Amino acid sequence: MALPVVAVVGRPNVGKSTLFNKLVGQRLSIVDDTPGVTRDRIYSKCEWRNREFIIVDTGGIEPDSDDFILAQMRRQSEAAILKADVIIFLTDLKSGVTANDYEVASMLLKSGKPVILCVNKCDSVGEPQPEFYEFYNLGLGDPIPVSAAHGHGSGDLLDEIYKYFPENSDEAYDDDYIKVAVIGKPNVGKSSIINRIAGEERVIVSDTAGTTRDATDTVLENEFGKFVFIDTAGIRKKSRVLEKIEHYSVLRAYMAVDRADVCVIVIDAGTGFTEQDSKVAGYAHEQGKGCFIAVNKWDSIEKSTGTMEEYRKKLEESFSFMSYAEFIFISAKTGQRINQLFEMINKVNAQNCMRITTGMLNDVLSYATTRIQPPSDKGKRLKIYYMTQASTRPPTFVVFVNRADLFHFSYQRYIENQIRQTFGLSGTPVRFIVRERGKNEDTKV
Repeated sequence: MALPVVAVVGRPNVGKSTLFNKLVGQRLSIVDDTPGVTRDRIYSKCEWRNREFIIVDTGGIEPDSDDFILAQMRRQSEAAILKADVIIFLTDLKSGVTANDYEVASMLLKSGKPVILCVNKCDSVGEPQPEFYEFYNLGLGDPIPVSAAHGHGSGDLLDEIYKYFPENSDEAYDDDYIKVAVIGKPNVGKSSIINRIAGEERVIVSDTAGTTRDATDTVLENEFGKFVFIDTAGIRKKSRVLEKIEHYSVLRAYMAVDRADVCVIVIDAGTGFTEQDSKVAGYAHEQGKGCFIAVNKWDSIEKSTGTMEEYRKKLEESFSFMSYAEFIFISAKTGQRINQLFEMINKVNAQNCMRITTGMLNDVLSYATTRIQPPSDKGKRLKIYYMTQASTRPPTFVVFVNRADLFHFSYQRYIENQIRQTFGLSGTPVRFIVRERGKNEDTKV
């Protein structure tokens, strides 16, 4: 069985993300005094009394709001409630019981799920303040006083959650999922791609750039394999990151790249390549991730004979710094070539974690050095003794030479191309560690 799911819900700005981070033990969800900071569902594993469960942070619920973003946040919270085994309804001692609290309580009672009423900002230890008892009026049983900021009462809350865990639900997820970060500058259709893949409205989609502020996970298993798709906030230039909240989002996008196996770099077919696309792709390349470029909104381009090939050639020039990356032309709106995304992800992941035997590497090296002799300087020629693979993700090779300074960049690129032609290695960076015999110092390339 899957792990139990616990959803933290409530109206905006009552401290849901602070409580989530306290229970998880790390800063995963964005915390800010601005109402409505958390817009999508945020998932993380948590453990209490040797039982693992999934805890979900949600955006604030505004029952009667006509604002587009607030309405979508409410829908996301409702989706989290439907999938939850236990619900934590978080309220705020300082603001007391509000009309919205009554509306949310009524909605939760109708869900039929176990609801734990939790009153936040009870920062003093000991007997609760008189205002605490007002929350009994919500009709959800005994409230639990907590201080999300200081951690007071979190143990009592977790004990109460534990009571509602279903039996035999301690099986963890498999480790053979491919983690895929969907990255790109704002408003290129990253969330739309995730929703098309998942077959449900998993993350908020809006024409407003910057709608996605957190990195969210969508777990998916199909005929192509097991995947975890990470939708990220669009990465902007630092000079354009004006809001403190958006600054957190950019950091979260980079963190998503760090924990991914494969990065899908999404660009807008209508806009084409921009300098910011190179920044986004460059970070994934520097981290050694398997990468490919998905050209979204291809349905909006007027086409004639050879349109795709012409577009591809322009992109190859623009992405010359990562010439190994392949391109796929898709439309999240129509579903065009969406299934090919899975095939490309599997291919790139396999290349990124490929291991090549020392014998096969040195056969390629022998052929390459015979075909084109290593460079020389002042009568001293480079000698490459042998090469072996040190690690994967990305494939990293240690090359033993007589003089590292003679192993020029151009000849390294030649050796790299020979390896790629022989073994594939498309969609992944390749690293070289150049080691001189008799020296302990390495030169990384």
